[in-house]
Amino acid sequence: MSSEAQQSEEVYEAFLEHVRKYNYVGDASGVLSWDQQVMMPEGGTPARSKQSSTLSTVHHELLTDDKLSEWLDELDGTVDDEQQAVVREVRRSHERANAIPEDLVKRLSEASSNALPVWEEAKAKSDFSLFEETLEELVELRREYAAAIDPDRDPYEVLFEDYEPYIDIDTAEAILTELREELPALIDAIAESDVEPADPFEGEYDAETQESLVTEALDTLGYDWDRGRLDTAPHPFSTGTQFDARVTTRFAPDDPMGAIGSTIHEFGHASYTLGLSDDDYGTPLGDSRDMTVHESQSRLWENHVGRSKPFWRLFASEVEEQFGITASPQAFYEHANEVYDDNMIRVEADELTYHMHIVVRFEIERDLIRGDLDVSEVPQVWNDKVEEYLGVRPDNDAEGCLQDIHWTHGNFGYFPTYSLGSVLASQLFGAAERELGDLDDDIESGNFDRLYGWLNENVHEHGCRYTTTDLIEEATGEAFTAEYFLDYANKKYGNLYNL
Repeated sequence: MSSEAQQSEEVYEAFLEHVRKYNYVGDASGVLSWDQQVMMPEGGTPARSKQSSTLSTVHHELLTDDKLSEWLDELDGTVDDEQQAVVREVRRSHERANAIPEDLVKRLSEASSNALPVWEEAKAKSDFSLFEETLEELVELRREYAAAIDPDRDPYEVLFEDYEPYIDIDTAEAILTELREELPALIDAIAESDVEPADPFEGEYDAETQESLVTEALDTLGYDWDRGRLDTAPHPFSTGTQFDARVTTRFAPDDPMGAIGSTIHEFGHASYTLGLSDDDYGTPLGDSRDMTVHESQSRLWENHVGRSKPFWRLFASEVEEQFGITASPQAFYEHANEVYDDNMIRVEADELTYHMHIVVRFEIERDLIRGDLDVSEVPQVWNDKVEEYLGVRPDNDAEGCLQDIHWTHGNFGYFPTYSLGSVLASQLFGAAERELGDLDDDIESGNFDRLYGWLNENVHEHGCRYTTTDLIEEATGEAFTAEYFLDYANKKYGNLYNL
């Protein structure tokens, strides 16, 4: 090895150690956030907000360290392709973080921690006015954040790039527009159909029984309990690392199918996290590739597996045993895929109307950040858009604009990735079946090794080696497209509703 090559290797190792350090701090913040949403006593917020803001400040200091700039400049163009991918990702994070004043980082973190109990109270009382001032503060802070990164660009576009840096906002808007224009005709045809999907559930089911059932679902899918756990939270989520990927769910007495769906959804997130490279933990090569890809994994498992006929031929007997009911796999399949034209809750929405919920949120948060909508107008505009896109009108703020937790975290720009992820899930599943053949028999027999292996080889193990668009082309051989999702939706629901 030449002296120049050896020096470059030494610089890279020092650089990588620094990168690992700030990622470890970020992961510690994630554990505190999980605890606040799952286990922390109600009175813990004042201390937790200080703890979280301190870790955010430390993370920010490490990410903006001048030494990191020097390393990035030294390494650029002098390392191999894999290392260059690390340099690319770190440079992007470093430059964005460097643009954000430390005081703003602290204010954002404290505002988010303090917002959670305010939102919870407002939602419990179904009173947006209790949350209005808090939301206004979060919107202003995020506008300030976007302006610090680039004052000359659309602030919403800047925020969207925090969750999806490699799919441009025009592409995202084009796909959302395509869904908004194409899906209503299918949804309307279903509403006019004479088919009445079966509902095998009657009465109410206690949380303990539902927890036992969703635990069995996780066992069936192959969740690694040595590196995960199941808990409940007001808003289901998954978080963690390849060594500790936790899932949460929630239980409604009259909706056990909702618990099954949300648990499988979060399993999909966790399966991606657990599939990341152990050896590359703490670096971009051991980190997930942004939210569109992450959401594609959860929606693939929730919809293409958990809502499929073969899955219910596999799992129906388990539901019957746990709940003491008798129903055919077809009945469970129909219920899992029933399209509701009167559902106003996003996380309880069916696979089709779900995207209308996303469009509502996308349009509102975009206009809030751009300054085209006042915070005080949110409940009215929300209700008007829900009525326009879904044909129903929320009765109160809890089932309207207070139902989601995302704005509480200051996560403006996140919502589009839900629909983008669903679209990508169909494209990935189609590519997997082209290579592996039809997967129905595998799913029905509970053998998920081939599917998981394909996803691991083509998505998980790459971490952030590729940009999102490059990863999609590497995995599927095609550019990102909504074609597969729309074909899948029309075929599946056309058959189910005799259209």
